[in-house]
Amino acid sequence: MTDDFGKPQLTGQDGVGVHDALQRLWTPHRLSYVKGEGKAVGDEPAGCPFCRVVELDDESGLIIARGSEVFAVLNLYPYNPGHLMVLPYRHVPDYADLTVSETAEFAAFTQKAMRVARHVAAPHGFNIGMNQGVVAGAGIAAHLHQHVVPRWGGDANFMPVIGHTKVLPQLLGETRQLLADGWKALD
Repeated sequence: MTDDFGKPQLTGQDGVGVHDALQRLWTPHRLSYVKGEGKAVGDEPAGCPFCRVVELDDESGLIIARGSEVFAVLNLYPYNPGHLMVLPYRHVPDYADLTVSETAEFAAFTQKAMRVARHVAAPHGFNIGMNQGVVAGAGIAAHLHQHVVPRWGGDANFMPVIGHTKVLPQLLGETRQLLADGWKALD
C-alpha cells in the first residue's frame, strides 16, 4: 500500500507504526518488576526484596515505620500517592502463618497507616487488602504484605481512562518523608 506520493504506508505493525493517540510514559525502572527480577521464590528469604529492604536505612528503603514484628514501607510501584504496605519482618507467605502477636501488630500498623494518611493527606477512603498466592495476583507471593491505598473522589478520573496517563503528584521520597513524619506525630 502506498500514499498519494507513492511512498509505502506504514501499518500499526510496521517500522515505527501509526500514531494511535495514546500518551507514552516511559518507565524503564519498572522493567525489572515486569520481568520478575528480585522476587522471592518459595520459602527462602534469600533474594526477597522485602527482606532486603529492612537492611537499608529508612530513607533508602522507603520505610515509613518499624515495629517489633512488622514494618510499613511505601510501595515502589504505587497505584495512588501514599500507597504503602504493611509486612511482617518474618518471611512468611500466608496470613494464617502469622503468630498472634504478629497479627496484632499487623492490624495495629494498618490502622495507624490509615490515621496517618488521613492526617497528612485527607483521603476520602482506602483500598486495603492482600493477594494470597501468585494465582490471586500477589506480585511477591513468598512474603506476606498488605496494601493500604489512599483514595480520593476523582483520583481515577479521565486521565487513566481517556488520557491513558497515571498522575502521581509527588516523588516517592517526598511521600515517604510526609508519611514518616506523620507516623511520628501520631505516636
